[in-house]
Amino acid sequence: MQQFNYPTTIFYGEDCLQPLASAIKKSGYHKPLVVTDKTLVKLGLVSKLEGPFGIEGLKLTIFSETHTNPLEEDVERGILVYKDHDCDCLVALGGGSPIDVAKVIMLRVNHEGPLEPYDDALGGDRLIVNDMPPLYAIPTTAGTGSEVGRSGVVTLASTNTKTIFFHPDMLPKIAVLDPSFTIGLPPDLTVATGLDALTHNLEAFMAPGFHPMADGIALEGLRIVLSELPKVYKDGANVQARAKMLIAATMGATAFQKGLGMIHSMAHPLSTECGMHHGLANALCLPGCIEFIESSQLNSGQLKQIQRVKYIFNEYGYNQDTLALQCSSFFKSLGLQFGLKNHGVSEDQLGPLSQKAFKDPCHQTNMVPVTEEQFLKTFKRVFK
Repeated sequence: MQQFNYPTTIFYGEDCLQPLASAIKKSGYHKPLVVTDKTLVKLGLVSKLEGPFGIEGLKLTIFSETHTNPLEEDVERGILVYKDHDCDCLVALGGGSPIDVAKVIMLRVNHEGPLEPYDDALGGDRLIVNDMPPLYAIPTTAGTGSEVGRSGVVTLASTNTKTIFFHPDMLPKIAVLDPSFTIGLPPDLTVATGLDALTHNLEAFMAPGFHPMADGIALEGLRIVLSELPKVYKDGANVQARAKMLIAATMGATAFQKGLGMIHSMAHPLSTECGMHHGLANALCLPGCIEFIESSQLNSGQLKQIQRVKYIFNEYGYNQDTLALQCSSFFKSLGLQFGLKNHGVSEDQLGPLSQKAFKDPCHQTNMVPVTEEQFLKTFKRVFK
């Protein structure tokens, strides 16, 4: 096992559960609420916790009622279970959805509902003033990087909008990056989550502003995805490549403290309105968004940023003339079928999707400004 601190403590490698259980006990906690989903319970991944946690005398309570795209009701059900079983900390096991739900549950432990006033876009972080129980995260996908993030995203019932809840104390204390938890992920979800990690690294690097640490992390994270994602797509049992993809995902989430962009603003309503997997939504929108950026009037610094990304794609044999074409070529090599129309989106939804994308805060750090009309044109471009 190797250990990194950046700033979450990261346990990297196989056989990390016993050190995690020991660390929880040493911190004085005894009754974790495990936030997960029903699929992971059926696959037996949740039961893997029982032995190591039992050795340390930790009493587990399982909450598995999370949706693929997390909802406010998931949080409200989870907080009831937490309090009914007198839990004192949280362990999130799953993809970005259970981890996000766990983060917002930790917020709700000592903060009254409803959630809407805590919306980060409304300055809701100023209302997060009480102590929150610690969270420990075990990702089962290599995509969102939520295990090293300080925010949780859930869809509010009142607005049907993906809403960000942010506070520095929502950062997990320990993240366990154990590739054995990702081995059984099927190829389509491996690709969708992996391209989510790619999107985080790419958008973070292209976001405006001075953050050389985030830039360096993002570029190396992008290299890892280009190198390792094709390996796990072809051989899902490749433990070494699975482990490196977990690192790439954490790097993307670390880097995007610099910002994201219009890709995420388009992907968010595709999840809330169309039920689309977040990583898939990012992947389908990314080439069209990059095409929009490349066709914009860019200054010399922005052109240099794009050239640096293109150079990395060139290193891995993607030699097309534009970054948008390089991304498309890479995605096609992973079996991605382009076109929103091929994934359950109807043409009459594009207008409302554009309106929601424009209201989404992620595009505020896009490389170039984007209007609602430009969102609609881009949605039409990636619809075909």
